[in-house]
Amino acid sequence: MVKAHSFQALAAQSQPMNQAANNVDPAELAKFSDLAHRWWDPESEFRPLHQINPLRLEWINNQAPLSGLKVVDVGCGGGILADAMARKGAQVTGIDLATKSLKVAQLHALEAGTTGVQYREISAEALAAEAPAQFDVVTCMEMLEHVPDPASVVKACVQMVKPGGWVFFSTLNRNPKSFLFAIVGAEYILKLLPKGTHEFARMIKPSELANWARDAGLDIQGFKGMEYNPFTRRYWLSNDTSVNYLMACRKA
Repeated sequence: MVKAHSFQALAAQSQPMNQAANNVDPAELAKFSDLAHRWWDPESEFRPLHQINPLRLEWINNQAPLSGLKVVDVGCGGGILADAMARKGAQVTGIDLATKSLKVAQLHALEAGTTGVQYREISAEALAAEAPAQFDVVTCMEMLEHVPDPASVVKACVQMVKPGGWVFFSTLNRNPKSFLFAIVGAEYILKLLPKGTHEFARMIKPSELANWARDAGLDIQGFKGMEYNPFTRRYWLSNDTSVNYLMACRKA
């Protein structure tokens, strides 16, 4: 049960909301806002995110030990990754344009006692203009396939990170296998995700993401794939990037 003082504290701690939302699809915002109250339910539609979170957290932390670092999580949603990075000792800013999701993230941090994390309603492009080269690490996970201009977000991520800093992306490949696994399998057969979560045309090939990153000034450090066994309901990292994949980069 959430206590009355929690809402008062939440209001006091909330960052001013910024409406710079040019690179956004209103239908995508509505999709996640409608599910906002279920972000922190590990048996909800967000179960896959809860299950993969330890994998992506350790993958990030192994390359850029998070303790003491200043981090921004782009497209943070309900704060699943941002909260976990803060618990690793990072000073985290989570940004998103879905108001309801941000309020859930703020409330969870308050109720869970997570320190070192704040949330703002601001686009990646707007924060890049406001705070260039201010972050040691930028994460942008499971977000690029939901915006009209993903290359613009990649460029903004590069602008926000300090020289020598790390930028981490994860998204979905675009090929027949990813259509079969990520849409037909995950949304219609296994029902791991709500129908319509992903659009095939918006999926991104690793070569496309790598080109955007290099054009923006990043050096590619490596790729990892993420696989799922529907019988054991287990996820793991591998070298197979044909469906879900992660990309690590550093700014020169």
